[in-house]
Amino acid sequence: MSAAKLVTIYGGSGFLGRQIARVMAAQGWRIRVAVRRPNEAGVVRTYGAPGQIEPVPCNIRDDLSVRACMADADAVINCVGILVREGKNTFDAIHEEAAGRIARIAAETGVKHVVHVSALGADANSESHYAASKGRGEALVLQHRPDAAILRPSIIFGPDDNFYNRIAAMTRFGPVLFVPGAETEVQPVYVVDVAQAAAMAAAGEAGPGIYELGGPDVVTMRGIAQQVLGATDRRRAVIGIPNWMAGVMGSILDAGQVVTGGLLTNRILTKDQARTLRLPNRVADGAKTFADLGIAPISAPAILDTYLWRFRPSGQYESITASAKNLRDN
Repeated sequence: MSAAKLVTIYGGSGFLGRQIARVMAAQGWRIRVAVRRPNEAGVVRTYGAPGQIEPVPCNIRDDLSVRACMADADAVINCVGILVREGKNTFDAIHEEAAGRIARIAAETGVKHVVHVSALGADANSESHYAASKGRGEALVLQHRPDAAILRPSIIFGPDDNFYNRIAAMTRFGPVLFVPGAETEVQPVYVVDVAQAAAMAAAGEAGPGIYELGGPDVVTMRGIAQQVLGATDRRRAVIGIPNWMAGVMGSILDAGQVVTGGLLTNRILTKDQARTLRLPNRVADGAKTFADLGIAPISAPAILDTYLWRFRPSGQYESITASAKNLRDN
């Protein structure tokens, strides 16, 4: 009986990486989760049978470290990404140089399948530093592994996301919900759908090329805020922040990070994020999509109630309170 195949997932303890590990464990893969701090990634072990998933230390800025984590792997998935700069972890170092390093070493060691998770809107010429670094990273991956599968997900949602949860947390404060890039169109995609696409590519069930992964709904940022309000049973006035004002706010918050020497990381709104939010984030016409993988993506409204309930005025008891009120009224 042949041994189970081995996949190395760089960034496998992150929001998307954990779901990829869960999906592939259910398919019988052995999984090596390459992360900076394996002692903090123990939860991934519970996604499979004992010994099936193993967190290992990795510095993706170092060739020897990347190579060691890739030893004997049948497939490699790179889903390492950052939203803000922290010390040496810059957009160029993580999205560009590390992506190229992983692809180059995968080519040198003969790894059969390479999957690179980029981002919708990746463009080396973009005015967004984030999107530009993603675009340059894609180019390096294809330079070393032209047979790679590159996944470009839109904004990813799911129980542990940093997007819908953040907006939901903001609904707790005051009667107004301020939204930057309010009229920008996005196409939110469910984390499990993206994980399934990555698993297919790692198994060789998806051809090489770029796949743009968006959910079934195209909505504005204002529309997303309204989705959140519906899921949290709150009423708030949704006010769009003008692009110029969002840029100023981002610059001020960035300055705070610089002044503190990086001790305080700006996770609220950076100038580059404000710049990114001006750009549409939806699947392009003619691109390879979920349809080419046989996956029917799930919409955000179908999932949000399962994890945003904790932001409701009465939390998990909101529906019980509403039912009791109806009984009193009758």
